[in-house]
Amino acid sequence: MIVLQKSSRPAASRDTLVILDDVKQLRNLDLERNDRQYLTEQLEAEASLAVCDISGRLFMAHLVVPGELNAQLEKARVAGDSMAGRLNAAKRTEAQIISLQDNSALTLALAEGVTLGSYGFRKYKSDTKGSPTLKKVGIISKEVSAAEVDELADIMEATCTARDLVNEPVSFLNAVQLGAEIRTLAKSAGFKVEVMERSRIEALGLWGLLAVNKGSVDPPTFSVMEWKPKNAVNKKPIVLVGKGVVYDTGGLSLKPTPNSMDQMKCDMAGAAAVACTMALITKRELPVHVVGLVPATDNRPGGNAYAPGDVVRMHSGLTVEVLNTDAEGRMILADALSFGERYKPELIMTIATLTGSAARAIGTYGTVTMGTAKDETFAHLEAAGNTVFERVVRLPFWDEYDEEIKSDVADIKNIGSDMAGAQTAGKFLAHFTTHPFIHLDIAGPAFLSKKSAYRTKGGTGVGVRLFYEFIKRRSLDKN
Repeated sequence: MIVLQKSSRPAASRDTLVILDDVKQLRNLDLERNDRQYLTEQLEAEASLAVCDISGRLFMAHLVVPGELNAQLEKARVAGDSMAGRLNAAKRTEAQIISLQDNSALTLALAEGVTLGSYGFRKYKSDTKGSPTLKKVGIISKEVSAAEVDELADIMEATCTARDLVNEPVSFLNAVQLGAEIRTLAKSAGFKVEVMERSRIEALGLWGLLAVNKGSVDPPTFSVMEWKPKNAVNKKPIVLVGKGVVYDTGGLSLKPTPNSMDQMKCDMAGAAAVACTMALITKRELPVHVVGLVPATDNRPGGNAYAPGDVVRMHSGLTVEVLNTDAEGRMILADALSFGERYKPELIMTIATLTGSAARAIGTYGTVTMGTAKDETFAHLEAAGNTVFERVVRLPFWDEYDEEIKSDVADIKNIGSDMAGAQTAGKFLAHFTTHPFIHLDIAGPAFLSKKSAYRTKGGTGVGVRLFYEFIKRRSLDKN
């Protein structure tokens, strides 16, 4: 991953990325008149990125145009990604960002785009062909502090770690290994963790998790993470619950072909988001008490796999009629939600690649949300999402959706009709907590089949930047 650092002065021989809000500011740089004019003409033609080759040195400039700040931030990230693409194509290893404008957030957004756009998952590649080469970026900016650069570096590391976890195949990252990776994050960052194995899971009565695991040869795990600083602003914790299905075949309700299982290693993207958020808020020492819960297993049709028609008594005591074993994520999340009741949280949030319905509703462009929390809490989440451009769309959570999951033989069933699938999944989860609840369905943005600017192909790490911004804002609220 790229090393970001605050620099005091520009290096004359280094590839340079400039952010400015007036083309006249190019006069502040040591450029030949012809080069300055060439860059000016590109920017005045409304190009988001101007590029000039100066004696073999790449010189690129992004002009901030008037508009709403969040839109400006995203344009800066996208410009940073374009810059990274040119630098990596030219096999550059170092570059410098020079800011000629006064907004630190915009400068950092450009650096964010450069860093995330230079991500590559190359663990299983035999050669380095096509690998990103950019390793170090210096930031020369009077408005950006060294502390802000360090914070951005931590955010980038957490996001890229989440991408790595999502991109790992189940041949490496089974539920046990996911627990080991969470332990490593805990040791590095400093939060508490307990990774429970089958005997402990059975003793707790997490029967939804155990039911999904019945078809697997690998045992399940349940990871409980906690960051509880002495100066926490909240008397009751925020609880984050991430779906940890490390691979999903659909179980006996086998996913239809073709291509329906190709990306199912990403079905633990919620778990990755929660674990990496826990590491990030701990590193940044945010004064917020946060608990992270990750139930983990794969979903296979082998052995004594749970079957359509089965009735499972969950951790909460509610009984669930299983009508589709491919609706497994809600089964394991439900147990974790019920377990989370012991913390009496001020807010509990689930994040999961849960339904195709959510992806069909808004595509890969955002996250579907719903739940029982106050409108004010949803507004705070939406504001955080707009800032980091991990946008959230709130769906209705009407009582009528409860009718869809009523069962003739059990308390509820694990799937509704083919209508409003995202909401019925959310309603199912809501039965397992009595506290303010928000569900985030990241089925659309968690894993991309093609690059979308700085969101590279494969795992995107969605949720980490959103949760961090949301929790950071909560740290400023003393109520």
